[in-house]
Amino acid sequence: MDVELVHSPVVGLAEEEEVDMTDWNLPLAFMKKRHTEKIEGSKALAQSWRMKDRMKTVSVALVLCLNVGVDPPDVVKTSPCAKLECWIDPLSTSPQKALETIGANLQKQYENWQPRARYKQSLDPTVDEVKKLCTSLRRNAKEERVLFHYNGHGVPRPTVNGEIWVFNKNYTQYIPLSIYDLQTWMGSPSIFVYDCSNAGIIVKSFKQFALQREQELEVAAINPNHPLVQMPLPPSMKNCIQLAACEASELLPMNPDLPADLFTSCLTTPIKIALRWFCMQKGAKLVPGVTLDLIEKIPGRLNDRRTPLGELNWIFTAITDTIAWNVLPRDLFQKLFRQDLLVASLFRNFLLAERIMRSYNCTPFSSPRLPPTYMHAMWQAWDLAVDICLSQLPTIIEEGTAFRHRPFFAEQLTAFEVWLTMGVENRNPPEQLPIVLQVLLSQVHRRRALDLLRQFLDLGPWAVSLALSVGIFPYVLKLLQSSARELRPILVFIWAKILAVDSAEHRTMAVFILAVIVNNYNTGQEACLQGNLIAICLEQLNDPYSLLRQWVAICLGRIWQNFDSARWCGVRDSAHEKLYSLLSDPIAEVRCAAVFALGTFVGNSAERTDHSTTIDHNVAMMLAQLINDGSPIVRKELVVALSHLVIQYESNFCTVALQFMEEEKNYAVPSPANSTETGNVTLGRDSPAIPRLRSVNSYTNLRAATTARTLNKSLQNLNLNEEGGPAAFSPGNLSTSSSASSTLGSPDNDEYLLSFETIDKMRRVSSYSSLNSLIGVSFNSVYTQIWRVLLHLTADPFPDVSDLTMKVLNSIAYKATINARTQRILDSGSLTQSAPSSPTSKGTLIHQAGGSPPMPGASSSSLTNEVPKPPVQEGPPSHPPYTPTLGSQAPHSQQFPRTRKMFDKGPDQTAEDEDETAAHRSFISVSLQTGLCDWSAKYFAQPIMKIPEEHDSESQVHKEREWRFLRNAQVHRQSQCITQRGVTRLDDQIFINRNPGVPSVVKFHPFNPCIAVGDKDSICFWDWEKGERLDYFYNGNPRYTRITAMEYLNGHDCSLLLTGTDDGALRIWKNFADQRNPEMVTAWQGLSDMLPTTRGSGMVVDWEQETGLLMTSGDVRVIRIWDTEREMKVQDIPTGADSCVTSLSCDPQRSLVAAGLGDGSVRVYDRRMGPNECRVMTYREHGAWVVKAYLQKEPEGHIISVSVNGDVRFFDPRTPESINILQTAKGLMALDIHPQANLFACGSMNQFIAVYNSNGDVISNIKYYDGFMGQRIGAISCLAFHPYWPHLAVGSNDYYMSIYSAEKRLR
Repeated sequence: MDVELVHSPVVGLAEEEEVDMTDWNLPLAFMKKRHTEKIEGSKALAQSWRMKDRMKTVSVALVLCLNVGVDPPDVVKTSPCAKLECWIDPLSTSPQKALETIGANLQKQYENWQPRARYKQSLDPTVDEVKKLCTSLRRNAKEERVLFHYNGHGVPRPTVNGEIWVFNKNYTQYIPLSIYDLQTWMGSPSIFVYDCSNAGIIVKSFKQFALQREQELEVAAINPNHPLVQMPLPPSMKNCIQLAACEASELLPMNPDLPADLFTSCLTTPIKIALRWFCMQKGAKLVPGVTLDLIEKIPGRLNDRRTPLGELNWIFTAITDTIAWNVLPRDLFQKLFRQDLLVASLFRNFLLAERIMRSYNCTPFSSPRLPPTYMHAMWQAWDLAVDICLSQLPTIIEEGTAFRHRPFFAEQLTAFEVWLTMGVENRNPPEQLPIVLQVLLSQVHRRRALDLLRQFLDLGPWAVSLALSVGIFPYVLKLLQSSARELRPILVFIWAKILAVDSAEHRTMAVFILAVIVNNYNTGQEACLQGNLIAICLEQLNDPYSLLRQWVAICLGRIWQNFDSARWCGVRDSAHEKLYSLLSDPIAEVRCAAVFALGTFVGNSAERTDHSTTIDHNVAMMLAQLINDGSPIVRKELVVALSHLVIQYESNFCTVALQFMEEEKNYAVPSPANSTETGNVTLGRDSPAIPRLRSVNSYTNLRAATTARTLNKSLQNLNLNEEGGPAAFSPGNLSTSSSASSTLGSPDNDEYLLSFETIDKMRRVSSYSSLNSLIGVSFNSVYTQIWRVLLHLTADPFPDVSDLTMKVLNSIAYKATINARTQRILDSGSLTQSAPSSPTSKGTLIHQAGGSPPMPGASSSSLTNEVPKPPVQEGPPSHPPYTPTLGSQAPHSQQFPRTRKMFDKGPDQTAEDEDETAAHRSFISVSLQTGLCDWSAKYFAQPIMKIPEEHDSESQVHKEREWRFLRNAQVHRQSQCITQRGVTRLDDQIFINRNPGVPSVVKFHPFNPCIAVGDKDSICFWDWEKGERLDYFYNGNPRYTRITAMEYLNGHDCSLLLTGTDDGALRIWKNFADQRNPEMVTAWQGLSDMLPTTRGSGMVVDWEQETGLLMTSGDVRVIRIWDTEREMKVQDIPTGADSCVTSLSCDPQRSLVAAGLGDGSVRVYDRRMGPNECRVMTYREHGAWVVKAYLQKEPEGHIISVSVNGDVRFFDPRTPESINILQTAKGLMALDIHPQANLFACGSMNQFIAVYNSNGDVISNIKYYDGFMGQRIGAISCLAFHPYWPHLAVGSNDYYMSIYSAEKRLR
């Protein structure tokens, strides 16, 4: 075998060879999202898009210092020179009239951008006039923004001392105005526009003065006695924005073709100046017939997008928005372009000013300063749009032809579409996103824009965050009110994305939105209740679309969560009964959502009537049937649902808890941990407690996850009576009906009040096995039965489930014990066997035999089955008793009356008591949560329309699958060549190593050179080619149980390992035998009535990869079939025998199951038939325990079975007798049959291995290990063939694992 060839990623198949696609088409088990990711919600992204301090510019001061006709002394103007101010020639009329006209025009230009602001003009003012104007506007604006526009074309340039110039009353002098004073009058927030030469000086001075103010404020805050404190504190200038026409050393352009106030023109009339500037460029000569006069005649209005001028303005807005969004940091973009309408307009126009004025060697700049944008590529798109518009202008004006709309927006949508379809996974954001936002305003392109937006949002939460940062929220909010029906599905999709209709998928998104609206929001719950949402949801419960069923259930659970009106509405509509059907839904997430809905249904804290209590009991008993559901997420949700019931009927459960503690104290129960082969030994009071669990170093994940579940001994510190003597709670061992949680840890620390041993013994003395017969019989025992269910769930093989249950049980145990301690004994009668639904009989409080409740003792005897010594002295415990987090700090301490009404709440509670109850309930809603709803909501936050990676031929996941497929094909082909030539010997030892534990089960990986070896409670992985140990980790089963079965699931692809233990528990692992830590994917109770013994067969399994079915049996009387796709039991086949099943083998093509049994019989079942007819054949030819029964996977395949006596029999399922018999050595301990090579190997307790061919001839007899010493092999404990290669793995009682193969020449 060429190992390098098999493992090469470039290995391929010859073209002429027929490609077997079987492996490629095999389904994968336990690879759903609920198995591969943690059940939790998406990580919240910072909501930088949601403006917390949205502002409005409410006042505008227009200060014009023109002094028309008089040039300032420090400016030498060219001739000719720029002279237009607000597009008016000031020399065309008298100076005063020109000044007033310019002021009025400037106001109109600003009003185009903010018509509702309060405008005040100050024309050629004095210092006092400016002060009066600014203080007046600030006073009226309050906390809103004020704009100060300064035109200083008729006064000297600003000074380096931070002064601008105004006039005296007689206009005979220029008077300086300090920027410091201007700051004081204007206050904050403000925006300043400076249109004058050397404007950069003002900005620099402004910053210096602002810093000075901040320092003054700091001094005043530190030193209250400082002189500054006596003066009015200066306002902070942090929220001030400045726009300056040029740098500190630059003069304004004087080109006569330009207006003198070029900066103001760019800010207030951008389209007009942009068109003029375009015509002045060389490129404009390509458009014949366009003159500056013609530009003035462009038809239309700026605010009408259907006209040429309006469309140009629309395009300009989209382009400048796009440039800003692509260049500016997100927070700065939000502040300048989304916070204030007027500020956003000015900054969009400022980008144009930078482009135009830089062409005249003038550099406008702002504070906060923007990155350079004048060279951005989107300006070319603007030039093209202007070019196309101007090219139509002559014919429109002269000939009256119709205006043809420019294709700008359609082209930009196409560019966005190209980005969506052709881009790589990790790429820069699409620069067209702000344009898509603008297109939503157009009915022509709206449908296409929404569809592209939908595709973009589907890329994930980062895309949603980007869209929100652009400003999509108000647009979509407005569009939701649209009457266009064709837009609704897309809008619902987009809303579902932001919050995380005909088709089921769109209905699902609508339900998701409603579920978000009603989540912990009373107003939303009331609105949806009035909108008849419960009835609408109930109509959708049986929809074929599973995601809709799931979200309908979640929505129902949320609408009546802590909302009694909705609960009673649900009762009237029989909502709880209609939800019962979802408890058996084939989709685990739907079952989980149904449990959530029923849990919140019974978890209402409102007053309870007899009717509502009866409903709660009905719901509880229906939920109890999910105790052995195959999915851990369902069982976790079940614990939370039952915890709601426990809180609701706390006093009843306290009574039950005390009864169970009493029974646990009085009974001694046999422990499987101390069983012998001849039978179980009853533990006496002196018997030792269960020994501590062994921790394997490499087993980190489960160990880390369950350190919190360690046990405590504080029960002995709880005094149940003020007077009494000692008593102890004894630990027990595991129930015969469950797979006790293996990692509850040691009883030596102080986390839990009830130890796992105590809970376990409660479970066993309560005869849990009778639960099924009790379900639904009598409501008097509902609390007892639910307590038994919770006891059972503490031993769940999945750690998260048992953790949650331990919290619930310890909360009630704590409250019950403190209740009993603080109340005096009212009657000498003890509790009856079955706790009533409420304490109606006299004397139902806890009573200890002899009137001596437990007292704190010095020893730990209450957890070790030893009788504790009486305490040396009475008094409080040496340390306060443990307070579980589930409950409130102290239980109800009032006495119940000796007679009570049915379902009455007990004595009146004090206010403090009510607070405790509220705290108790709030823990349920906060701490006891599974994360199901948040995890389900992630579906809408992540890509929905994206092709799954496994189907994307370019993805890494797909490439890895291809490589594995080619590797598998190579193994198939090479191994087939060897087996077809025939194997004449199989004794070449290719691997030997000492295993950490005695091997009990061994399994080859079908395609990797890896072998899994299970010992009692751990699994070791070996690389049999390199001879290296890859991993060794703890399986998590209880100490007195053992691993008896292992299977590789998805061995052809993403491998998982299934382990079965003799208590009926199944666990599935991933990330083993590599550099990562092993993780438990799932675990469940495969068989619920198994009794761990050393003589039984334990659990036996067989796996069908083709169908995803798992056959399980063992020391039970049924063969249970699990559908791993649904994670549900689908069939129980009665074995019809009184002995255990020792071996299982199935054939998916013929739907047959062959079972070998401990009584020597071999039985064949057809799983397509009913329970009474499914056993189609029984062979009783073996006289002893059947070691192996194997059903060949062929259309005419035979059954091969072997007993411990060594007789090998061949059966045809169609005939009642064997068709061939072979005799091998007696005393067989293990046997396996090679599925391809017609070989079988026997391992004997007499320390040898014999390999036979199909004729019964011995081809190899192995008694010694290879090597210098030639040591004799130990008694064989397990063996297994490789499914393809002629390799045999052997484990023996001397801890050694060895692998034997065919002759080297064959390999």
